[in-house]
Amino acid sequence: MFLNSWPVRFLITRAARAYGFLDPINLISKIRGFAQPSEFAEPIELLRAGMLFHARGLVNTKAIQNNLDWVWPYWVERQFNPADESFIPRAFSFSHINLTHRNWTAVGLPDVPYYPIVDPRGLVTPLYDGWSLDFWIVPANGTPLLPSKLRDFAQALALEDNLRVRSSARWGDVTLETAVELCLQNHEPHCCIVVRPRGARTGQLAVSLRPYNPEGISFVEKIAVTPEGCGWLVNNRNSILFDRAPGKLVLSSYKDGDAAQRLAEVEPDKSVTCEVGMATAVALFDLATFGDLPLEVRVPIYDELEPKKRPAIGMATSWPDAIAPLAKLRICDSQTQRLYDVAVANLMLHAPDEIYPGPYTYKRFWFRDAAFMLNATLALGAVERTRRVLRHFAPRQRHDGYFLSQEGEWDSNGEAIWIYHRFVALTGESPPAEWLPAVAKGAKWIMRKRLRGDSGLPEAGLLPAGFSAEHLGPNDFYYWDDFWGVAGLRCAADLLREHDSELARRCTETAAEFLATIERSFPHGPHRRFPGAIPASPKRRMDSGAVGSLVADYPLQVFGAGDERILKTADYLRDHSSYDGGFFQHMIHSGINAYLTLHLAQIRLRAGQVEAAWVLMDRVAAFASPTGQWPEAIHPRTGGGCMGDGEHMWAAAEWALMARNCFVREESGRLVVASGVRPEWWRDAPASFGPTLTPFGAVTVTVGPENGGNPRVRVDGKWRGAPPTIEVRLPGFPAQQRAACVTADEFEVSAP
Repeated sequence: MFLNSWPVRFLITRAARAYGFLDPINLISKIRGFAQPSEFAEPIELLRAGMLFHARGLVNTKAIQNNLDWVWPYWVERQFNPADESFIPRAFSFSHINLTHRNWTAVGLPDVPYYPIVDPRGLVTPLYDGWSLDFWIVPANGTPLLPSKLRDFAQALALEDNLRVRSSARWGDVTLETAVELCLQNHEPHCCIVVRPRGARTGQLAVSLRPYNPEGISFVEKIAVTPEGCGWLVNNRNSILFDRAPGKLVLSSYKDGDAAQRLAEVEPDKSVTCEVGMATAVALFDLATFGDLPLEVRVPIYDELEPKKRPAIGMATSWPDAIAPLAKLRICDSQTQRLYDVAVANLMLHAPDEIYPGPYTYKRFWFRDAAFMLNATLALGAVERTRRVLRHFAPRQRHDGYFLSQEGEWDSNGEAIWIYHRFVALTGESPPAEWLPAVAKGAKWIMRKRLRGDSGLPEAGLLPAGFSAEHLGPNDFYYWDDFWGVAGLRCAADLLREHDSELARRCTETAAEFLATIERSFPHGPHRRFPGAIPASPKRRMDSGAVGSLVADYPLQVFGAGDERILKTADYLRDHSSYDGGFFQHMIHSGINAYLTLHLAQIRLRAGQVEAAWVLMDRVAAFASPTGQWPEAIHPRTGGGCMGDGEHMWAAAEWALMARNCFVREESGRLVVASGVRPEWWRDAPASFGPTLTPFGAVTVTVGPENGGNPRVRVDGKWRGAPPTIEVRLPGFPAQQRAACVTADEFEVSAP
């Protein structure tokens, strides 16, 4: 790095002192003192993303607080309101960003990588990181009725023939309803919006072009009315099309104020240019002309990587066809059922070819998120979709064997090899020939990357200190990385056994030695405040970063079910890193994390502490948005998103897997059945899940009441080889275990 050059450091220090600034070289060295020495202080990808994020925040600083008389999105209306619990003081804020209501919902089609998003009050952002459309009622007398100012609002995500966000604003007898979806017209994607005003016969419906989105300002420099008068051309590129001509069009530049403030003025020119990039527009439609016919608005989608390109879509899979082969959950619990169905649809939506953890802020690739998401899509039965995503793994591998999504993160090799192995295990297929060199190089990289084992230091034999995007704290020797390394070596040994028996043997032996090294490095002694629990690294006290160490239990099963060290770690996190019943990550996120709460629930389920698992499931369900989404982290006061994307696919994956594992999960060469099935799911009607893929074949589990009151558990398996051992552990009833039959197995479970 150029800062390591002493002449450069000297010149920077001299210049800083000359102008009265803090010495940045000294400051950086002090900051680095909080972390363990590492090859990378922080991945350049995160630095780049952070710079862009805060650059937007700086624009927000100039644009929003000086213009609070404008119409702003929901997050601004709340976060800038001193009477609201979402309020954040701004005096020393470096930038003004959405930290209280990072919530939005994407629409789309299963094989199309474009995601219009809708905010919690119906604001529609059709294009990636673009401007938005808002919808208002303008009474004949009085001020406009604005959804962004409402505290109560109805919104839902519906999966019918298409995925739609339905929003409804109400002011007394007047309602404004919108339905937003992505549709194909002539094989080109469009954001399609249907707007229905109800209950008002006088006044106007307003469609407003806004120079912002749920993150903040998105520049609009020029707006022109289309020649037919039925829409706008934005920034000389993007069209907004109405199905009829409005009665009036109002355009305004920043110097003339928000168009919302000029609705009564005489109609201005047919175009406006704004050097500041804050042009606005409003189209007004007379409510008396609507009748039962809604307004339809279309926005053609452009490729965000090539802004001048209209993408052509081939034969996209329909939603019914995409969902039909996947595992179905059928239970007498409408909330859990709805959240499962939404999670499954979202997982399909975000894996069109690559796989994305979110539709907006996180529309990018990480091996970490991909591994967890693909574990769910695969278990649900989306084999071809998973295979398609996995084709992108090997091209991301460096020549030295490192599976690179971000520099300085040492978990990715284990994750990539583990999900390769999971695909082979759950499908029963042989590993494709093109995977094997990548697996071999990846395994060798893990073995080479480990630190010397004879240094006598606590971290001896572990992977180097690195930055963890799991937000476990400063650079450190994270057990999260090490457990993934062990799992990767074990999986590589299995995948390579017939291809390279010598390397497979080395992987097996190294994995065993690596795990023993990890266990020896666990801090111990009378000074430990929480003896027996596993911290985030050998040099850390117990803190919320210890959540990363739980990966040894779920999903990797490196340790056996109910391992005392894992349970003590989970107990610590319950007692010291929880808020409102969910796991609270004190570092970076500073919010309630849905998917890590579900990791804790999986650990409790695996240990047989089923009631504790149900409590955690219930809390996660309560944290979901009205459209069934979880942001990456949840604000403990507002309940809105405070970190990451507005809908986080890792969370969706964990909800789907939690439901699946309540019915069937694999454990030490056997299937554990019904261990998390709640009584209220089956008492009144049969509850079922499947078919879900397991290492033994596809399985459907059904639990239902019998005439005598005792439940009957049925296991329908399409076994690929010898039927496995099945252990039925329905809560409240004695466990049963026996070898499965070739045909369906039925277990009548009696009360103890």
